[in-house]
Amino acid sequence: MVKIRLARGGAKKRPFYHIIVADSRSKRDGRRIERIGFFNPLAKGQEERLRLDLERVDYWTGVGAQLSERVQNLVSQARSSAAA
Repeated sequence: MVKIRLARGGAKKRPFYHIIVADSRSKRDGRRIERIGFFNPLAKGQEERLRLDLERVDYWTGVGAQLSERVQNLVSQARSSAAA
């Protein structure tokens, strides 16, 4: 099964996450099919906190990809900020 989930990057105690499409059997930071955005939980000031390609999310969910719980929350945040 294909999942849309987070892959951790960044330095120790400074997390940065890529939002990726990957096979559910691959490791968290392992092989990916496509990178569709990023999430920076420590963004301050003018730094961008979340960037997500919603068209690609719609495509992948349309062909059967499952979203992780955290990514599902991030997608809803991105949709609400895009509508505003």
